[in-house]
Order: sequence, then structure tokens, then C-alpha cells
Amino acid sequence: MLIKGLQKTTLIDYPGKIACTVFLAKCNFRCPFCQNKGLVENYDDLKTIYEEELLDFLHRREKYLEGVVFSGGEPTLYKDLPDLLEKIKKETKLPIKLDTNGSNPEMLRELIEKKLVDYVAMDIKSSQSKYCLAAGVNVDMEKINESVELLKEGKVDYEFRTTVVPDFFTEEDAKEIAEWLRGAGLYALQQFIPSEECIDSDFSKKRPYPASKLGEFRKIMEKSFGKCVIKNV
Repeated sequence: MLIKGLQKTTLIDYPGKIACTVFLAKCNFRCPFCQNKGLVENYDDLKTIYEEELLDFLHRREKYLEGVVFSGGEPTLYKDLPDLLEKIKKETKLPIKLDTNGSNPEMLRELIEKKLVDYVAMDIKSSQSKYCLAAGVNVDMEKINESVELLKEGKVDYEFRTTVVPDFFTEEDAKEIAEWLRGAGLYALQQFIPSEECIDSDFSKKRPYPASKLGEFRKIMEKSFGKCVIKNV
């Protein structure tokens, strides 16, 4: 398992909790707007944090933390992810949040059934008609939909979230996503923020929608969800 980053304290990555974020390298998507180019393509240049180091950190900081976030990259690519999460569960009392693109429903189901995750945030890249464009690869939508339906069963706290990139998100996409995910408890619209670290350098120059436009999207979508929120605005 390639642990390539550790944010020791975050107030925004785990809703309502003071947490740390563990970043795993590698991803099976190539979203052009992704800001984690180092974790996706250049991770050999990053220092590796070994499992023992991570566990030692969690033991030392457990009384100050309220949760651990596993992000990436795509954490579910690692077959030994359940083993590490099980160790954290056994050795600390910290709840675990998983950030995932939903491409590995088999792993997601295992983590939920074994109670190794307490919260899951699944990225919804765009409407189904634009999904492969937004993901930068050919996506098996059957697996994405399997993960969607698994989370909607409500066996674990969850949210669906979309980074609102103008190239992949219009009013029509908002309507399609709202119908597709209808009945989900929480859906979040995340503002796209251009960065030099975007996988496609062209996206470092893209202009995001103004905050008011995200508010318009929210009005279109909010009736489909228990709660619809805007983040990073």
C-alpha cells in the first residue's frame, strides 16, 4: 500500500469532526480537473509513509483526533485496505471515512459489511451521459451504479458529491444527476478551483462558475435529496 501523504489535522474532510487525512497513491481514473496529479501520476517522487508510522501517529494523536479520512488517489484499488482499516479499528477508537470514486463496489461492500468504515463520500463525476469524459477513461457504469445503490441502502453514513466543472456540468446535467440519485440522503455540490496541479494543465486556467450559479444548480436538485449543500464557496 502506497501511503504518500498525511494531513495531520483537517476540519473540513470529515463532516463535524477534527480528523487527519491519509492519502494513497494511484487511481484508475484520469479526471482532467483532478488536483492530485502527484498522487495519480508522479507518486514515485513522493515520500512513502509506512503502515507502522501511520499507526504510531494515530496512537500518539488519538486523544486529539475524532476521525481518520482515507483519500487519494483511489483507496479501494488496494486489496490490503481492509487489513489496515481493521488494525486501526482494533488499536484506536477513531471512526473512519472513505473517499472513493465508486468503481470498486465489491471492496466497498466488504468494508461496509465488516464495519470498517463509518462514513463514505462517493464522487459523482458528472451525469451518466458525460461520465467517461469527466473521468478521463472508459468507466464501467454498472459498477458505479452498484456503488450508488449500495450506499443508498443506508447501512453506513454517506454523501454523494460532484465537483462542478463547467465543461462537465450544466443545468441539463444537474437534472440528470438529480433524477439518477433521487432519494439519496445527502448530495454536495463542490466548487471547482483551478490549480497548477490539475492533471490536464488546460484546467488550471478554466474559470469556475460564480457562486450564484451553484445556487441555481442547488435549487434544481434539492427536491431529489434529503439534503443538498454547496461546499468550497
